[in-house]
Amino acid sequence: MSSAASSSPEPRASSGALAAWGIAAIVVATVLLGALLPAHHPAPARSVAEDPACLEWTDGCQVCRRLAEGPACSLPGIACQPAAPHCLRRADG
Repeated sequence: MSSAASSSPEPRASSGALAAWGIAAIVVATVLLGALLPAHHPAPARSVAEDPACLEWTDGCQVCRRLAEGPACSLPGIACQPAAPHCLRRADG
């Protein structure tokens, strides 16, 4: 009857292909940016044994002290469960 009422499927198919190519381009650009741009890496945390300002530290089982000859540590108890090491005495106060 009326040819004006029916629309051709071509504009719809070409807009779908255009959207798919746009999405693919955004994905490729995002992956390339993530791979090529330098990332900000925070400085790794130093352990208390490596911190020269920490003169004495413990993990709850051992107590260690920094001497001129190097670190000296006590012997741990037989059933001790060590915790995260923390500094007991610092050189800077």
